[in-house]
Amino acid sequence: MNARTYKILYIVLPALLALQSCKPVKIAHPVQKKPNIVLINIDDLGYKDVGFMGSTYYETPNLDALAAEGMVFYNAYAGAANCAPSRACLISGLNTPRHGVYTVSPSDRGHIKTRKLVPIQNTDHLNDSIFTLPQMLKSAGYITGSFGKWHVGKDPSTQGIDVNIGGSGRGNPGKGGYFSPYNIDHITNGKNGEYLTDRLTDEAIRYIEKYKDSTFFLYMPYYTVHTPIMGKAELVAKFEAKAGQNGQNRPDFAAMVYAMDQNVGKLLKALKQNGLEGNTLVIFTSDNGGIRAISEQSPLRAGKGSYYEGGIRVPLIIKWPKKIQAQSISTAPVSHLDFYPTLQSIAAPGRKAEFLDGINLEPVLYGKGAAERKLYFHFPIYLEKYSGLKDQARDSLFRTRPGSVIISGDWKLHEYFEDGALELYNLKTDIGETTNLAKQNPLKTQQMYDELKKWRSVTHAPIPTQVNPAYEPTKKP
Repeated sequence: MNARTYKILYIVLPALLALQSCKPVKIAHPVQKKPNIVLINIDDLGYKDVGFMGSTYYETPNLDALAAEGMVFYNAYAGAANCAPSRACLISGLNTPRHGVYTVSPSDRGHIKTRKLVPIQNTDHLNDSIFTLPQMLKSAGYITGSFGKWHVGKDPSTQGIDVNIGGSGRGNPGKGGYFSPYNIDHITNGKNGEYLTDRLTDEAIRYIEKYKDSTFFLYMPYYTVHTPIMGKAELVAKFEAKAGQNGQNRPDFAAMVYAMDQNVGKLLKALKQNGLEGNTLVIFTSDNGGIRAISEQSPLRAGKGSYYEGGIRVPLIIKWPKKIQAQSISTAPVSHLDFYPTLQSIAAPGRKAEFLDGINLEPVLYGKGAAERKLYFHFPIYLEKYSGLKDQARDSLFRTRPGSVIISGDWKLHEYFEDGALELYNLKTDIGETTNLAKQNPLKTQQMYDELKKWRSVTHAPIPTQVNPAYEPTKKP
């Protein structure tokens, strides 16, 4: 080995040995922040009460734009047909037999002599032992806020809400209606004439701005468009000058829908202005069907309080930029019960719910399709009709009598406990539930009835069996 070779080794070998002894360099990747979650739940907004679902009378440009930015669901269902049980299902992730909230108390609604059975006793609010959706999100590091109608307990702070404006056990804006001074809890009065829907949005925007550097859950359960029907005068005038169509023709209700849409637009704009839009999951829906006498939902039958489609089918949009394809649609059957398991999977909380009745919708949201599933509804009580109004219900006295419902594929079966009647409909060919096929298709009827009974057994769903001693079959109220 010559001197030149020694010189090269002297220089290169130590460098090679040093390189060999070095540990691999770890490249730091930014941790993806959990998405903010905004859940907008409108009160009594019908399936067809928005432009993106086909209304030509009501004007909802902001919601129509949101629909174009996310996924629209055409077979979305509330957990129940009226507000208290529907909201209890959404917040708990549990179907009605598991939490016992079936209506706004009491359960013996309607004239006593027209009720054949003694109804199951109703539970007013969710028990505080139930691990709620907000509590789950808190365990995932979320700040939680609710702005509007809570209605599943007297105090939202005991059920996982950090910031509460306007929420308690109350189910409507009360005697004062939608203009300040207000008659609801946990809100200060604004100047005379301030509109409640505007005020709740302003409070929510302040919440967004305060917690924009955190991870937050914003629950936006507006009181609107629940009765009393009260729109701003200038908006009522706007719709008085417009012709109605398809049973949608009330200017005062149209004014409420329009104001709701304006406020949703303000909320979404605040997310964008604060740089949060790209990492925020937005859900827009309604707590149950609309009141048919106020706004028809044709071709759906009946409305709020009924377990025909008009009472339980609701509008639904879900938007999550870069996760959910814009301008997408889904015909998968989905339920408010699915929000909890879906958000639980996304949020990866420290504590998970021990049991949930819904399914994780992520495969549907990400365009991977949906597994076959069944939807169940149980209502072992009475809900009287709206005074003097026809609502396409099963009879002229009640929106709903005690019964259960199962939806499986294209088929839907109703069972009524008073007389044991079964009604079978093919929703694909008869979404208006006009033709009962139970006698024409006894095999399908029996199959679905067996599945319904099995579900009731598994969930320990209570069935009223005691005959009401005051019942008079021919009694008219």
